[in-house]
Amino acid sequence: MDTSSWYRSFAEVEARGNSDMYEQWGIGVADDPELLALVDRLPRHKRQPNLILGASRYLGAPAGAYSSFRRWAIDHWPQIEHLALNRSTQTNEAGRAAALLPVLGLLGGPLSLIEVGSSAGLCLYPDRYSYRYDEHQRLDPVSGPSTVVLNCTTTGQPPIPRALPVVTRRAGIDLNPLDVSDEDDMRWLDSLVWPEQEHRRLRLRDAAAIARTEPPHLVRGDLNSTVAELVRQSPPNTTTVVFHSAVLNYLAPDERAAFTDTVQSLPCHWIANEGIGVLPAVDEQLTTSPARQRGKFVVSLDGKPKALAGGHGQSPAWL
Repeated sequence: MDTSSWYRSFAEVEARGNSDMYEQWGIGVADDPELLALVDRLPRHKRQPNLILGASRYLGAPAGAYSSFRRWAIDHWPQIEHLALNRSTQTNEAGRAAALLPVLGLLGGPLSLIEVGSSAGLCLYPDRYSYRYDEHQRLDPVSGPSTVVLNCTTTGQPPIPRALPVVTRRAGIDLNPLDVSDEDDMRWLDSLVWPEQEHRRLRLRDAAAIARTEPPHLVRGDLNSTVAELVRQSPPNTTTVVFHSAVLNYLAPDERAAFTDTVQSLPCHWIANEGIGVLPAVDEQLTTSPARQRGKFVVSLDGKPKALAGGHGQSPAWL
């Protein structure tokens, strides 16, 4: 897929219905030879719409019409390029916990959680958030309602657990772990939240406040060379769960295959929350054509699909 098609797909599949501004900007870039030529100077993995648009907003791009953004982006391209080369998309969406919780509920506990591509580790706290499924199924931490409340509309009768899991250990792997106590790291995460989605921005800040009270154990490293050691470090008499959301799509196919082989050989459960097309062996088990689920994520357990969900954990549909 060339860069123009990439930005058009981002606008029409991912941003449409979620961010009017990003939809307009994505289509604008797709039809703009001058800006596309600048984006194409970057390595392919650095041309991602989320990265370029997030970097622009971090640097102060004006909200509003594409014409204003275009002028600003061309004038500030050296700064955008520098930031894109030195940062990566590390969207840390706590809302994804709502799609993962029904799968976690199928496992016995207590749990040792290991998140691959953990960013700041905000998805490592499923036991510290409150959940509202379909406005009538309510789950809260044992300490009472959380400042982070995840509202979800479901289909297909997901097996919502009666109580939140007990989490004994929280660990994560990232090439560049982010620190919830670092002001600049938090500003970067804030810039990756899409325009108009103030509820996600507030949720990010509340989830970071929870993480600051009990920081996770985050390891800097490559997932393929690090995950086995973290699994070995899990406390005895716990159920080890390796999970990830929107991570494997950033790996080359051979690296993706290597990780799949590695995690399936370890004494742990494996929960993947990845876009259609990222794990073909999982996709081929879907009863409907993957092409009809464009833009959806597949939530799988040990290589078997369990649910479809939006990219930020919204509206999980149990299969």
